[in-house]
Amino acid sequence: MKRRRTALLSLTALLAAALTALPAAPAGADEVEQVRNGTFDTTTEPWWTTPDVTAGLSDGRLCADVPGGTADRWDAAVGQNDITLVKGESYRFSFKASGVPEGHVVRAIVGLQTAPYDTWYEVSPQLSASGDSYAYTFTSPVDSSQAQVAFQAGGAADAWRLCLDDVSLLGGVPPEVYQPDTGPRVRVNQVAYLPAGPKNATLVTGAGTRLPWQLRNADGRTVAHGWTVPRGSDVSSGQNVHSIDFGAFHGRGKDFTLVADGETSRPFAIGTGAYEQLRLDSLKYYYTQRSGIAIRDDLRPGYGRPAGHLNAAPNQGDAQVPCQAGRCAYTLDVTGGWYDAGDHGKYIVNGGISTWELLSTYERSLHARTGQPGRLGDGSLALPESGNKVPDVLDEARWELEFLLKMQVPEGQPLAGMAHSKVHDAQWTGLPLLPSDDPQPRELHAPTTQATLNLAATAAQAARLYRPYDRAFAAKALTAARTAWRAALAHPETYPDPNDGTGGGAYPDDNASDEFYWAAAELYLTTGEQEFAHHVLTSPVHTAGIFGPLGFDWGRTAAAGRLDLATVPNALPGRDEVRRSVIRAADSYLATAASQPYGMPYAPDGNLYDWGSNAQVLNNAHVIATAYDLTGAARYRDGALGSMDYILGRNALNISYVTGYGEVASHRQHSRWYARELDPNLPDPPRGTLAGGPNSSIQDPYAQSRLKGCTGQFCYVDDIQSWSTDETAVNWNAALAWMASFVADQG
Repeated sequence: MKRRRTALLSLTALLAAALTALPAAPAGADEVEQVRNGTFDTTTEPWWTTPDVTAGLSDGRLCADVPGGTADRWDAAVGQNDITLVKGESYRFSFKASGVPEGHVVRAIVGLQTAPYDTWYEVSPQLSASGDSYAYTFTSPVDSSQAQVAFQAGGAADAWRLCLDDVSLLGGVPPEVYQPDTGPRVRVNQVAYLPAGPKNATLVTGAGTRLPWQLRNADGRTVAHGWTVPRGSDVSSGQNVHSIDFGAFHGRGKDFTLVADGETSRPFAIGTGAYEQLRLDSLKYYYTQRSGIAIRDDLRPGYGRPAGHLNAAPNQGDAQVPCQAGRCAYTLDVTGGWYDAGDHGKYIVNGGISTWELLSTYERSLHARTGQPGRLGDGSLALPESGNKVPDVLDEARWELEFLLKMQVPEGQPLAGMAHSKVHDAQWTGLPLLPSDDPQPRELHAPTTQATLNLAATAAQAARLYRPYDRAFAAKALTAARTAWRAALAHPETYPDPNDGTGGGAYPDDNASDEFYWAAAELYLTTGEQEFAHHVLTSPVHTAGIFGPLGFDWGRTAAAGRLDLATVPNALPGRDEVRRSVIRAADSYLATAASQPYGMPYAPDGNLYDWGSNAQVLNNAHVIATAYDLTGAARYRDGALGSMDYILGRNALNISYVTGYGEVASHRQHSRWYARELDPNLPDPPRGTLAGGPNSSIQDPYAQSRLKGCTGQFCYVDDIQSWSTDETAVNWNAALAWMASFVADQG
């Protein structure tokens, strides 16, 4: 995801050579078998097992007795070493496997046989007792003569029996052509259109002239009709498309369909209730991301789990975390906070922008013409804190804020007042892995200017929003914000190490001017003090064009300050120009949306979709929605509403990117504990979870094996192994929550 501009090695560490699009296998390459004795006719040699596994021949198969009670998949394994791989060559990895009792999952990998045990390809099928055949094609990202094929079977509570046959790794095969099932050629918002809002769809067709369309209700009766508008070839998808506008229809109901060119769309509603639920579900996501607390199954049925990283074995825990070797002489209690994404790391810069957007969801409800703070009130999210007379969204954001405050360097230490950039495992862990089962030691990473200013900004924002509910916490937050601000001024260029990406994302950033601007803006809005107004007004960021095609995110935070200066009541000189700059940006994004046949306010340079592109679409829509809050002009309201269509199904893949919303929706996002795809005892991601979305760089091996040469919107696959296109993350869901709340308010 875009939260990391270097590779996020979420499966295991991946060699740098894998980070670019891979060339095709040489034309006419011979098919060569790499596995020795994969048929087990007379012996199991040269296959090995881990010490606790007993294996032997049985009816021409290798059968292994796997012990119960091991912690990780790799604790019980069968494998073969000294396999040769050629970078850029395609391989067919195939095998037969059975498991007794059935239902167990085996992790089949091709990777490095020595430390750091890189994994270059992996699959995790659930096995039947009778056995099935499996075959997969991938392209090697490396040259290696020390590759291994291994079947990892540990992690089960009880003993079981794994049998293998016909194991093959055939080199020189043609790469597999991946063709996603995109369903009907009429692409709609599969969730809901607002009755009085815009209603647009996209038709994929070879026709060059207009075509008739019909809107049908649940009974199949035509309730509206019209003609498509040909749009020609769409750059973002490579498809020939037409647009359909049925906004004149204001009826309500469920199970509408749109028919054109002999195709019938997936069903959708016209109404308001879905967005009220999406507002809540997208915010409820954060409770199941919490670290340091047991997740209650009565509050989130199916998602209950033990507390993670509380120093209970096998966790080494977050209660007394040391710095990386040689960086400090103290430990910190950094329990709590949200797990950032699909791994167990906690990061200040991603946590900061996420906290800001959740707090802004609430702050908008206080000041916007359509804001409804009661919808975010106490009890709305069913949290452990519900009933404390504090809005639930503030309770949830506070879980992260308390963690952010703990990451501040203590008084009396070098760099006092700065914020450590992140805390995470010393090494990457595999999937699946509950937070409570993570055995890795944890480390504090070096303080950075960017992390410190994220702390200053969010703590200052918190100080004004929590004051009516907890004056002591508000005062504590403001003191921490002031301390962080002074520390950042004293250390203005202490930037993150771009190579600090082992066990967690690096978040490289070599410019903190945007963070200084954002922090000064939040401190000014909370205190009204001239020092902070002066920094805002003299910052070159204040008059710069900060709303680019990629939108804002953890690495581009100036927009957070600009949006709050425009919307939170204040007396900053020249504030009218601040508001006009937001409106101009919204006009630019509206023009982009109008130019896109799929209607999204996102058109990256070169059609190169960025990591976390879905959140960038939503954040650009956030700017458009803010222009509506500032002006009341219907075009901004409609532009913001229409932007949601892309996220919820009106896209080239015909998929809703939000789990639980739409007939066909992403539900296999990359996560170590929402991992049903790998372990049937674990859940899929909860309703309201946003997938990262198309990413032209396709950094992970799974995506590379399927999406090589992909065009824009097609650079996405819904699979837990695709961490570069299908991860979940707190900052992406924050963008969804803000927009879902805006849309719900328009109902």
